[in-house]
Amino acid sequence: MKEQEELLFQEGNKSFDFKALIPKIIRIWPFIILSVILFAGAGYLWTKMTIPLYRVSGLFFVKEKESALALFDSPSILDNGNIGLLNEIIIIKSKPIAEATLNQLDFTVEYFEKGRFINNEIYKNIPILVEVDWKSPQVINGLLKISWNNSKNYSVAFIDDDYLKFLPDGNLTRLELIPEAQEFKFDEQVKTNNFTFKVSKTNVEESGEILIRLRDLSSLVWEYSNNLQIQKVDRNASILNLSLLTSNPVKGEVYINKLMETYLNLELSEKNEIAASTINFIDSQVAGVADSLRFFEGQLETFRSTNKIYDLENESSVVYEQLMQYETQLNQEEFKRTFYQKLQQYLVQENYRDLVVPAGLGIDDPILNTLITNLLALQTDKSRLLATNTEESPAVKEANRKMANLNSSIREALSNVDANSAFLIQDLKRRIANIDESFRSLPQTEQNLIRIRRQFDLNENIYTYLMQRRAESAITKASNTANNKIIEPATSLGKVSPQDFRNYILSAFLGFCFPIVIVFGRELTRTKIEDVKFLENRLKIPVLSTILFNKSKSNLVVLDHGKSGIAEGFRSLRANIKFILPKDEQITLMVTSTVSGEGKTFCSMNLASVYSLTGKKTILVGCDMRKPKIFEDFNLKNDKGLSTLLSQQESDWRSIVKNSGYENLDILVSGPTPPNPAELLFTDLFANLMQELKNEYDVIILDTPPVGLVSETLDLLAFVDLTIFVFRQNFSHRSFVEALNGLKNKNGIKNIYSIFNGVDGKKVTYGYGYTYGYGYGYYDDDKK
Repeated sequence: MKEQEELLFQEGNKSFDFKALIPKIIRIWPFIILSVILFAGAGYLWTKMTIPLYRVSGLFFVKEKESALALFDSPSILDNGNIGLLNEIIIIKSKPIAEATLNQLDFTVEYFEKGRFINNEIYKNIPILVEVDWKSPQVINGLLKISWNNSKNYSVAFIDDDYLKFLPDGNLTRLELIPEAQEFKFDEQVKTNNFTFKVSKTNVEESGEILIRLRDLSSLVWEYSNNLQIQKVDRNASILNLSLLTSNPVKGEVYINKLMETYLNLELSEKNEIAASTINFIDSQVAGVADSLRFFEGQLETFRSTNKIYDLENESSVVYEQLMQYETQLNQEEFKRTFYQKLQQYLVQENYRDLVVPAGLGIDDPILNTLITNLLALQTDKSRLLATNTEESPAVKEANRKMANLNSSIREALSNVDANSAFLIQDLKRRIANIDESFRSLPQTEQNLIRIRRQFDLNENIYTYLMQRRAESAITKASNTANNKIIEPATSLGKVSPQDFRNYILSAFLGFCFPIVIVFGRELTRTKIEDVKFLENRLKIPVLSTILFNKSKSNLVVLDHGKSGIAEGFRSLRANIKFILPKDEQITLMVTSTVSGEGKTFCSMNLASVYSLTGKKTILVGCDMRKPKIFEDFNLKNDKGLSTLLSQQESDWRSIVKNSGYENLDILVSGPTPPNPAELLFTDLFANLMQELKNEYDVIILDTPPVGLVSETLDLLAFVDLTIFVFRQNFSHRSFVEALNGLKNKNGIKNIYSIFNGVDGKKVTYGYGYTYGYGYGYYDDDKK
């Protein structure tokens, strides 16, 4: 038996007892059902009052660029294909691209249908069309209600409490005074201090209403550029997934599709810049040639008509053809030198936008063509970088450095080709001068004819050459296509939020958990002992019995209500004590607690009563001389008692022991409160008294002061066989358990046990533990 007791002393489960929560949770099932209903209703309202968002997605292919700079520079940040793709993603998300897209869409007016919980945005099939003049002040970011009862007039009402006013210079001010509703006519432009627009009716309904909201372009650009999400479809692929969360899926599809088209058009316009520059340069040269050609054509016709000469002789024809060949070459070289000089000016001014690739003009210089092509490609990359970076960013600085190097290389190459061209021009002019000498032997008429025809043919050749190059550039421009392309147009992937079913389930689950969490929180923050299971898990001494809460007016429950559940609890306590102290010919018990009010005296009186009913001669000694109570319940006087005996005011203890009025039960009351109760219990008189009482009585029960308030109680342990410590439900603090555990461990007290007093009979679960099993209503006295 002692081994089992020591084993109980060592057990002390500190973990939270979740099983003890189950009965408490079951008891609040009506509140759980009510909470589930309330939370589910709140979830339904929240779902219906939340603006739905849909995901719209499209696939876009971005071709990774092959760097043309590897021949002239080491690979750098600009040559990294992955970073190039990241740059394209940033450019697609940039605000300039978003602005160019929104400029092509009419998103500045948002239309809404009034719903039961929220206003639903509509994009197409709108009953009216609002055309806004953004060059005038407009109210934005607030709803306007437009209603009509006929096909001629409509009214505009301000229904929100807060509006902003957009000014033509781009500034925003708050609308201080909300105007009253006003009436206007359809199809007429309306101009007020707050808005300027024209409303046109687009359906046949006689009456109706719609809500509109005006949005300025800058706020739309910020919204769409920030909400656009771009992700790579695959780690090793350059196909991008463009997605957008929007409240109107049709509107989202239109925006993403137009965004991809705008990006392709901008890319194509960049590719066409070279061909356009070539065409513009040729047009600037061909204008003068065309005028000269018309002039000499007229002179040739006039001369032939006047002199009746329509052809040259064979001898002069050979010389003429050779001369025309030299002069054609001369004009082409002079045209090239003009291009070289123009190109030199552009490079000095760093005007790369107007650069023309020599190959487009028929100049076959591979080095010069490659250098200029690379410079134009780098200029395009820089322009794209500036869409999302500043001039001080590392990427732009790297591009400027490479462009400066290419500029220097091109100017050096130009010096060489220009020198070669100048030498060739001098040689051609010398050959032409030699041929001119042979024409002097011809008749004057033929000389004049040859001179006129020579100028005509020369201008015609140049004109034909230039027009041929222009046609080639125009064909190149027309045949240019974007490297990137739309793989999959934008489509709606369905509603993302709110997810109705998930919200309903989650709300119901939260409603179910909310009362349980409250119960759990109360348990975590509870400072009082509520359940015997807590004692069994935390207390390092056994719990002998559970005593139900006394609802009767009498504290002598065992004597006055012997068939009650409380009386049975004390009988159970008596039986358990018999197992602990089997040789009970004479036993001495001490009943104590931590603080006053835990039912220590109540338990002492009824424990003494239950022993007296078995025929054992029992005495109840009131050792609590500070707050004596026993005498009141037994209707006795407290004029003489333990205090008078120990203070030697009385010499014979038998003379002050009082009969309780019940068989086999005597009472030794505490007596008047002395000035030194602790010292009295230390005297030899008390030790002698205890020895004499043990010789006289079978059961001695000491009602002692609380151990947490006074010190003398611990000194009484030497006189007793067993100590009973009382805890009271919803009164004793949980810290008392640890205090008692510390008292046992520190002082090595043995034969100390506990009882759980004042338990609510309605919350007792039948069959729970070895101390539960009975509740109110089981015994006759409880039924009464």
